[in-house]
Amino acid sequence: MTGTNDPYRLIEDLVRIGIALSAERNHDRLLELILDEAQRLAGADAGTLYLEDGSGQLRFEIMHTNSLGIRLGGVDGAPIDLPHVRLSDAAGVPNLHHVAARAANLRATINVPDVYANEEFDFSGTRSFDTRTGYRSRSFLTVPMTNHEGVVIGVLQLLNALDRETGAVVPFDATLTRLIEALASLAAVALSNKQLIDAQRKLFDALIQLIANAVDEKSPYTAGHCRRVPVLTDLLAEAACQVRDGPLANFSMTEDERYELNVAAWLHDCGKITTPEYVVDKATKLQTIFDRVELVRLRLEILRRDIHIRLLEARLAAIDPGSEPADRATLAAEDARLAEMGAFLERINQGGEHLDAADATRLRELAALAWTAADGSTQGLLSEEELGNLLIARGTLNDAERCIINNHVVVTIKMLESLPYPRHLRRVPEYAGGHHERMDGSGYPNQLTREQMSIPARMMAIADIFEALTAPDRPYKQPLPLSRSLEILGGMRLANHVDADLFDVFIGQKVYLRYAERFLDPAQIDAVDESRIPGYGGNRPAALV
Repeated sequence: MTGTNDPYRLIEDLVRIGIALSAERNHDRLLELILDEAQRLAGADAGTLYLEDGSGQLRFEIMHTNSLGIRLGGVDGAPIDLPHVRLSDAAGVPNLHHVAARAANLRATINVPDVYANEEFDFSGTRSFDTRTGYRSRSFLTVPMTNHEGVVIGVLQLLNALDRETGAVVPFDATLTRLIEALASLAAVALSNKQLIDAQRKLFDALIQLIANAVDEKSPYTAGHCRRVPVLTDLLAEAACQVRDGPLANFSMTEDERYELNVAAWLHDCGKITTPEYVVDKATKLQTIFDRVELVRLRLEILRRDIHIRLLEARLAAIDPGSEPADRATLAAEDARLAEMGAFLERINQGGEHLDAADATRLRELAALAWTAADGSTQGLLSEEELGNLLIARGTLNDAERCIINNHVVVTIKMLESLPYPRHLRRVPEYAGGHHERMDGSGYPNQLTREQMSIPARMMAIADIFEALTAPDRPYKQPLPLSRSLEILGGMRLANHVDADLFDVFIGQKVYLRYAERFLDPAQIDAVDESRIPGYGGNRPAALV
């Protein structure tokens, strides 16, 4: 039925529609809203909506015919598979034969009272549709959708205006035509704004990923970390939102909040752009721009060569050529000991999770072993700085290098806090900057406690740790199997380093397994007995239950 002629009601309807269009964020739902409201306002039985696709064509986006129950495109409609309409031919001549193309090319509304009485336009497609369905197309109203920049971004087309008293098909009323033109203009602006926002978000996301990929590409030993942490964080956030009992029963995140957390996860290590490669890439304890274990091995070779020279000299000095020097066996034993020292140094030079006290004592004894340099001076086998590096208990970084790499979080926070965020992204620096904090306040850089951290920031801490434990590309360790990684994470839960509630979700909702199935080598995915994971279920000390 054609809409009311009450001007106040029409204005109210137009204002209401404008507000609804500006508020809708889903692209397909926005298109559906435009066509539904246009049909309702004009009392049209059918309608189609085209969008200019950037290649000189009008693409069918949505089609409704109420009397036939046809809904194609949009949110709930069946997929639409109709040919596109070209705005011009190969020579660039504008297409003025198709009514939608002419409306777009001339930026003019076209009102056709009766399709079958019109010979100006090619309505063969419409007549074919009528033949197939038994429908009778008659009145057509075709309105170009022109945005605030004067660019035609689509065409709104309404069919068969229905008289609100009799239900008969009538031409589109001139007053309602002006109203539909106003609606088309509002719709064009709403669509343009949505497209602009989407384009800006795509650009923003691309820049975020560009920065993250640059951090990953900076070192072969962290390649993929900045891409995997957002996935793991999102899996944990999704699981936490599904909890229906316990401390997280009322926790939820909106779509904007999930996106905000995702941005933070992508950028959590952006400060590593400033971290020197020799620190990020330090695969062994003695590595700087090269692995200095080769220098130590060379010193040992000099000592062994000295032994061989002494053996040869003893032979030459012997009066009886067939006699053996009295100390040959001793020298041979010393040579074997030096060779074994070289193997020991090679082993200790590799980073690990623990340095035995016996190995530390032996290192100090080995450091005092004297050798003669090229200038004739006698020096210890290891310099003080080399000994200090070899005595590193965990990993490959010494205290100074640990401070350098820890500083990446400070740089990350400074970088992220310098950006002019929209309201829905203002917590990105907080989330990203918390991934090395611990719940007991012993983390860095701000020694925040659990109570001082938001739940999303605590999620990032778990995601960052678990990714590092299972990562296949760290220079100082082999990738750990799933069970061992969970054992270490459970130990951190017992030490109050990670959030207890989120740890329970991580295990109970099998977030670890969903992540493992996507990113871990199958050889890492061993059997996990959750009842044996430290800090989970029955494995909690009484004080933590």
